[in-house]
Amino acid sequence: MIVLGIDGMDPVFLERHWNSLPNLNRLRQRGDFRRLATTIPPQSPVAWSTVSTGLDPGGHGIFDFIHRDPATRLPISSMAEVTAASTTLHIGPYLLPLSSGRVESLRAGRTFWQLLGDHGVPATVIRMPANFPPAECEQESLAGMGTPDLNGSFGTFTFFTNDPAERRTQISGGRIVRLHIESGSTVLHIHGPPNTLRADHATRDIAVQVHADPTAAAARFDMPEQQFVLRQGEWSDWQRADFRLIAGLKSVSGIFRIYLQQVHPYLRIYVSPVNVDPNDPALPLSTPKRFSRTLAAELGPFYTQGIAEETSAFRAGILSKPEFLVQSRKVLADSLRMFRYQLNRFSSGLLFYYFSSIDQNSHMLWGKYEADLLDIYRKVDGAVGEAMAQPNTELLILSDHGFAPFDRAVHLNTWLMQQGYLTLNNPSHMGDAEEFAHVNWEKTQAYALGLNGIYLNLYGRENGGVVSLADKQDLLDEISQKLLDFRDPVNGEHVIDKIYFADKVYRGRNLKNAPDIIVGFRRGYRASWQTALGAVPAAAIEDNTQAWIGDHCMAADEVPGVLLSNRKFQVGNPEMTDIAATILNEFGVPGTREMLGRMVF
Repeated sequence: MIVLGIDGMDPVFLERHWNSLPNLNRLRQRGDFRRLATTIPPQSPVAWSTVSTGLDPGGHGIFDFIHRDPATRLPISSMAEVTAASTTLHIGPYLLPLSSGRVESLRAGRTFWQLLGDHGVPATVIRMPANFPPAECEQESLAGMGTPDLNGSFGTFTFFTNDPAERRTQISGGRIVRLHIESGSTVLHIHGPPNTLRADHATRDIAVQVHADPTAAAARFDMPEQQFVLRQGEWSDWQRADFRLIAGLKSVSGIFRIYLQQVHPYLRIYVSPVNVDPNDPALPLSTPKRFSRTLAAELGPFYTQGIAEETSAFRAGILSKPEFLVQSRKVLADSLRMFRYQLNRFSSGLLFYYFSSIDQNSHMLWGKYEADLLDIYRKVDGAVGEAMAQPNTELLILSDHGFAPFDRAVHLNTWLMQQGYLTLNNPSHMGDAEEFAHVNWEKTQAYALGLNGIYLNLYGRENGGVVSLADKQDLLDEISQKLLDFRDPVNGEHVIDKIYFADKVYRGRNLKNAPDIIVGFRRGYRASWQTALGAVPAAAIEDNTQAWIGDHCMAADEVPGVLLSNRKFQVGNPEMTDIAATILNEFGVPGTREMLGRMVF
């Protein structure tokens, strides 16, 4: 059985372009095609965790890309946490661990490939989202969305320039560094990871010497062990760097790419996030541990960062749309090369393979650049054709959600303030300051964090919470009704389509991190980037003017996914929870008692 997870593939887009997607069209004609009901909320880590475990969010415990720590009300990763060594020894500037730290997944439930392995069914699972660190088993797996870069972020690029027009230093998803150039030469200091073996956790860097050609649009890059030349507009191959933590004793390996955007009159150089080196991983990338090394030996270096398409640099105006498309196609080329390798060695059991490109390109192209997006769909359609050519193999294709325009950005914390549920220590402090920098918690009843969640400032749960359990339900009902009545002041349209309560919509009871209110926005509306990280801007709603123009963090029924197969479906309204149940059933393997879902065939 082959299962292809194609993030963000939209049913309406498919129906509009069947004639341009011959393999997907042939698959639905010979087999079947359905809309696939997505999770509440329709976010990728939430939905793919349901695919992996057969549990709803109330079972696996993932409700957003980020959760909040109720003790601090600050954002934390929903997918994994790092526990530092509990015992250390100080020697001069060094802090030497005497006990092991660890990286742990926060997703509950056993995965379908773990259960298959328990019954002797071989499985290979490539880049399943929210599978970092990879679920422990003897099956072959490679971590996906949620895998950080070497700095521990979801992807932090660096842009080096001496262009006086670029005055920014810090931007979302990256940093901008001013270059000092002498006689056409300069140095790029590329950050590695914080040195946890030093008491001050100083960042380790490597120095790359750059020598710009005085007349031609080209530059030479000198690294410690190699040298290469790039022409303007050219990307480097993967470059490997060892970041020394203790001289001669301990180093961490990373890989990165350099893009020479411009040489004259000003130097402009983009450096990708430093990815974990699959040939010498500093973080857990695969099961067995040697699997990532095997892949690197067969395929060469590849993106290990969980979300590799450089949407942040496009949003920040560092990369133009054509430059973003070139970079995103490099990610897809990496993925297709690995897919073909897996397909060629696949002979029994299950192969699951995940494609990110349609989702990440849809965010930047949706509704405005149809031809460019269709080109990405066509490339994935080609991979579908290769999977269809496998003899005597069941094929199941699914997406976690569809897409919609993102026209208007909603500042939920500002709305809560306007309605009297959130209070600032000074009204003049409204703005983009994150992490609730100016909130007066003694006078705040509710706050928003993440892309779909509102939390009460609950006594006994939040540190210094003020809302009593006796008042909780009345307050939730009051806020919910006002949200449903909330209209866009520009066009009079309702902003919120549906309101969900975790204890009502989830069958699982693992609700520790669940928001008190899950907001289902109407199509075209989404929580702002400022809302996601706890800011309180001046207006409650405004036009989305960013390059990120498509999204899916809305009411679940607005953005269903897709389900296709070379077999007929017997279920007319399939859901995310049905996928694990179907896979296990096809191999005669029982699910766990907690698993939900039905066999779709």
